[in-house]
Amino acid sequence: MSYALYIVDAFTNVRFKGNPAAVCLLDAPQEESWMQHVASEMNLSETAFIVPNRDGYDLRWFTPEAEVDLCGHATLATAHVLWETERLGRDKTARFMTKSGLLTAKLTDDWIVMDFPDECPEATVAPEELVQGLGLIPRFVGRNRMDYFVEVDSEETLRTLRPDFGLLARLPARGVIVTSRASAGGAYDFVSRAFYPGTGIDEDPVTGSAHCALAPYWAKRLRKDELVGYQASERGGIVKVKPDGARVYLSGQAVTVLKGQLEG
Repeated sequence: MSYALYIVDAFTNVRFKGNPAAVCLLDAPQEESWMQHVASEMNLSETAFIVPNRDGYDLRWFTPEAEVDLCGHATLATAHVLWETERLGRDKTARFMTKSGLLTAKLTDDWIVMDFPDECPEATVAPEELVQGLGLIPRFVGRNRMDYFVEVDSEETLRTLRPDFGLLARLPARGVIVTSRASAGGAYDFVSRAFYPGTGIDEDPVTGSAHCALAPYWAKRLRKDELVGYQASERGGIVKVKPDGARVYLSGQAVTVLKGQLEG
């Protein structure tokens, strides 16, 4: 048995930028242990597995070490593959049943617009591992169901941050989102970085699910309905965001890097 496998750079329109995700197209559900082995073999921040159902697709995401409940860039990559391979008409909405409920994606010009849940952080006390792991005193510390959320004083502070990943891995959370307002005169409203050492990813290149927290936070702070975020990792990537009640619209681009066959 073999399966179609793609590697797609998400939240970019330039190859070798953004966040690479593997997308594996399955005909039927597979054992969780097998999917975890494939994700470990791919060794990317996420590998997506999709299976057709009556109303779209079942979608699951795995890091090299664990399954996750929500992933933006691998969802973006999966929708891109469905349209690129003509498994789904470009005028059709991609519908994914996931551990975070129904997620959808639509193609608008060259941008993919995804409908995700709002994951706005609530203020909390910073654990010592967080403060010591980042090596700074945050402006704000919050928490949602997945991550700690930290605002720092400037884009320069964010870009020069050198975390202690061993300390951050001890936190009782998926990871840590760090953000600041973008420097004046730039093309972005806010910048961010995201660290997930507890799931085998020290720094994620571009994190769609993190923007489910970043979008409502900065929309309120900056009093804007639509914003542009830049994730300032080594690869970098752009995410347009628009909060809408209990949902957040995330927009990004994607480009295929590799097409192949996975031997099952």
